[in-house]
Amino acid sequence: MELLSHFITIHGNTTSILLLALILAAGFLMTRVTKLAKMPHVTGYLFAGILIGPSLLGWVGPEMVQSLDFITDIALAIIAFSVGKFFKLSELKSNGIKSVGLTLFEALGALVAVTLLMRLIFSLSWPFCLLLGVIGSTTSSASTLMTIRQYNAKGVFVDTILQVTALDNAFALIAFNVCAAFLAAIDTGHISLFLLILPLVKNFISILLGFGTAFVLKFLIAKRNSDDHRLVVLMIAIVGLAGVCSALSVSPLLACMVLGGTYRNISDDEQLFRLLNFFAPPVLLIFFVVSGMKLDLQMIRITGVMGVSYFLIRIIGKYLGSFAGATALGLEKPVRNYLGMALTPQAGVSIGLAALGQRLLPSDSAMLLNTIILSSAVLYEMTGPALAKASLYLSGAITKESSSPKALSAS
Repeated sequence: MELLSHFITIHGNTTSILLLALILAAGFLMTRVTKLAKMPHVTGYLFAGILIGPSLLGWVGPEMVQSLDFITDIALAIIAFSVGKFFKLSELKSNGIKSVGLTLFEALGALVAVTLLMRLIFSLSWPFCLLLGVIGSTTSSASTLMTIRQYNAKGVFVDTILQVTALDNAFALIAFNVCAAFLAAIDTGHISLFLLILPLVKNFISILLGFGTAFVLKFLIAKRNSDDHRLVVLMIAIVGLAGVCSALSVSPLLACMVLGGTYRNISDDEQLFRLLNFFAPPVLLIFFVVSGMKLDLQMIRITGVMGVSYFLIRIIGKYLGSFAGATALGLEKPVRNYLGMALTPQAGVSIGLAALGQRLLPSDSAMLLNTIILSSAVLYEMTGPALAKASLYLSGAITKESSSPKALSAS
């Protein structure tokens, strides 16, 4: 051992580097397993975090998990910037007005259903139920998009899914920021006009910063620059904006979404978003694995009924909201009857919002929120693809011929 100590030295930096290597390796290897079950990568990342985290093998302790908390803000900043890509005003004006209305109906349907019923059934606190409702309004588009591509589904129903899922998470980001500002104002136990306005002012400042940063970004990364240069400057903008938001004690979600949306509208540079997709996967992998580490399996036994109730209530809220919205807007029967099924999956943004929501709640409530969202995310990702396929089939977007092995091999 003494001879070995001359070659190997374990110190703080070594531990951090090996920890990141372990997280990346565990996340990657677990996706090889979940791929066999045709489950999304996000599910594999969560399983990897549960496996190596404090709840099972204990290879990573709670203190180490806490030290990686900054990854949450960076990952969410990247996700929010990517969401901004879908806010091209010319496209929204031409074919997205009804989709905006439909999104409001289905997102509010889930938000209201989850908030009120979880309060009524389990007598949970209003702040907790409100956060849970806001998180419940999100939708993970990955599973549905994967199914659409697999079966080469096309038509009005598919176009509506793509538009609504693009707008859905934007609604959730805005609603979360409003909710967080309100909860921060009442956290002191008494409400004053100043305490209510201050968080809103901070969020407004962050929005202005996102808007202004987009113009600076366009000036600094002209298309003639190399891809490496453009990606580096983009990450400076995203991480720097997230850091300023952290200093203001506000979420980076809204500011980074405004940054992405504004840049999308003042330039024709879609390539920048594709460049970010090459950089983002390792960061997002670490984020989801760390989220899995935070899942306390002992809490699942206590909150099992709550988690299943949230799982079912959100599905019902999404379905009823999309049904009511499509009816009110006079949309086609397939959209009215089957869109809610296609909006079942929930993972990426919801897990990020849960991580941020924990900071707004007492420790016991924070753990409960995280357990409900993470455990239900696994259920959603397991059932989502099947429900998405069923909605596409029932709506006529795919047929028996297109879902046959022969048709799939030819596509």
